[in-house]
Amino acid sequence: MEDTSLKDRSVHYSPFSSPNVAALLKIKIISWSQETGLPVSLSVRVADKTFNLHKEPIRSKSGYFKTRLKETNELKLPENFPGGAETFEMIALFVYGSSTLIDPFNVATLRCAAELLEMKEEYGSNNLCERTDLYLNQVVLQSWDDTIIVLQQCQTLLPLAEELLIVSRCIESLAFMACMEILDPERRQDWPVVTLEAFGSPSRKEFVTRDLWIKDLIALPFRFFKRIIGSLRRQGMKEKYVSPLIVFYANKSVLSKMARQCQDNDNDDGGAESTKVSMTLKGIIHLLPVGDKASRVIPVWFYFSLLKRSLEHRLTSEEKSKLQNQIAAQLHLAQVEDFLLPNSETKLISSSIEVATMESIFLTYIASCNMETNHTPTSRNSIVAELWDVYLTSIVHEPTMTPNRFMHLVEIIPVSSRISHDHLYRAMRIFLQAHPNTTQEEKSMVCKYLNCQKLSQEACIEAVQNELMPLRWIVQALFVQQLSTHQAFKECSNSFRYAHYEEFSGSLSSSRNPDSRSRNLEESPYVDTESGSRPLSFLLQKEVAAQKSEILSKKDYESTSFRIQNLEKELTSLKRSLEKQKSVKRTDPLSIRLNGPEGKALSRKRNPFREVAGCIGSVNFATQRKYVDRALKVLKGITSFGKVKSKRNVSPGFRTKPIKKN
Repeated sequence: MEDTSLKDRSVHYSPFSSPNVAALLKIKIISWSQETGLPVSLSVRVADKTFNLHKEPIRSKSGYFKTRLKETNELKLPENFPGGAETFEMIALFVYGSSTLIDPFNVATLRCAAELLEMKEEYGSNNLCERTDLYLNQVVLQSWDDTIIVLQQCQTLLPLAEELLIVSRCIESLAFMACMEILDPERRQDWPVVTLEAFGSPSRKEFVTRDLWIKDLIALPFRFFKRIIGSLRRQGMKEKYVSPLIVFYANKSVLSKMARQCQDNDNDDGGAESTKVSMTLKGIIHLLPVGDKASRVIPVWFYFSLLKRSLEHRLTSEEKSKLQNQIAAQLHLAQVEDFLLPNSETKLISSSIEVATMESIFLTYIASCNMETNHTPTSRNSIVAELWDVYLTSIVHEPTMTPNRFMHLVEIIPVSSRISHDHLYRAMRIFLQAHPNTTQEEKSMVCKYLNCQKLSQEACIEAVQNELMPLRWIVQALFVQQLSTHQAFKECSNSFRYAHYEEFSGSLSSSRNPDSRSRNLEESPYVDTESGSRPLSFLLQKEVAAQKSEILSKKDYESTSFRIQNLEKELTSLKRSLEKQKSVKRTDPLSIRLNGPEGKALSRKRNPFREVAGCIGSVNFATQRKYVDRALKVLKGITSFGKVKSKRNVSPGFRTKPIKKN
């Protein structure tokens, strides 16, 4: 992209290597006086400096002076004259016939000053306006570095530089050269083009340092940068190459620590920098792509960072709504660390603007996915539900949060979308720890949506042992554990019977069909001589399988027995407390009738044991003792069954009762 010859030329003509313009002008004035014999007759004041010149040479080149020198010999140029006295010195030198030293650092200023003084072709051929335009088109706009220099110089020349199309020409030239840089096949082979994947890597500074054109663009003022982005899109650059420029620019000017420090220091001086950051932030949000195109090129953490800054600068709802919609579109790709959290100084966390914004984002996602009507869980919805539950664990520790407010936050995500309730339990645990005075009714309401069947084994054991959990939920979890244990032993027993049934059914079929036995004998010479019904390899395989199933069932029993012992202790203490309460209360005829045979039959009829959810849901404080007694009986039965089973000796083969033949 660099032009070495042009770069060397720009350095050669830079102001630091130019001769003393004031001395040259003085020599030219003296020479003109000696050649024409005319003294100086014009006084021009620019800012705080006065120039004594001849009328004729300056009138012949400038329409501005030609019009105004008819009535006076003293003129004062406007206060906003481009470049001030230094620029006018160079113009005066050009008027006296000397070749003006034009370079990228002064060409824009000379062009604006020449336009103001009307130094056009009608007042002399090859005038200053034409010369500066020619230098811009043939030298500056062919070099990336020179164009960047001119564009930087135009900041102090607005709006005249805009009217003369200097800024527009520079912007279009930079956009064109950037597209050529991206499309250069040799460069793309040597160095990969910067994309947002590179931005997420630790070597992103290396990419920016290597691609100096990106560094130059993000150093421009935002009024120029946004126009370059628009020109890049018009000229056909793909969005995956344009978006990194926006991310880099926002990170440098809005999101970086340096930008925050400058804003904090400026707040003490009046807030001008804060206003500038707000305007830049608003402009960056409008530059971002929208729709599916945005979700493919802009990471979700970047939207969260912009949203957080938008809340700090109190931008309008239009900008915040755009960011929230883009976040909701790719919420399943977010990390909890990116979510908005109130400041540590905020006392009312649940009513903070950050929590309200997060609620709005999740509600937008739920509405877009129809989660309230579509109860079929999907992987994306389960990820979003888990993210919300993890977020709750960081905001529910507020002591002033009410149970109703907590339930409102829990109910934002439909219950059917939660595959695992581990994070939901942790949020409830943190809430109950922060609110030790919560009543039993409030605890039951808080834990209403917590399903023990969707908890992991570790979380379920912890929840049952947690003293802050409601008693009703603990009883429910105990019954679910009881049912699971019963089902596990039942499946183990069925598998054991099925294995032996296959073995003896095979023996019977072999004895009844001697032809099949003879075929088996012919197929394999390795036959058990004692049984004579199965090949020896087949019996060995069945013996190994039986030993494995025995070992697995023993491990299941040991882990289950450990949990049962802990639960049995808690149920025993619970039974004692209930007996004490019963001794204090009077005997109620209705309770006697319900505890009698008719009441038990009615209870079984209304709540059969196979309908566990209905049985558990109807448990109240008055019937807790009945379920505790039942749970203890089952637990003791399971314990005795385990003790008998542990005393059994595992034989090398199968021990089965002989089958009686009819």
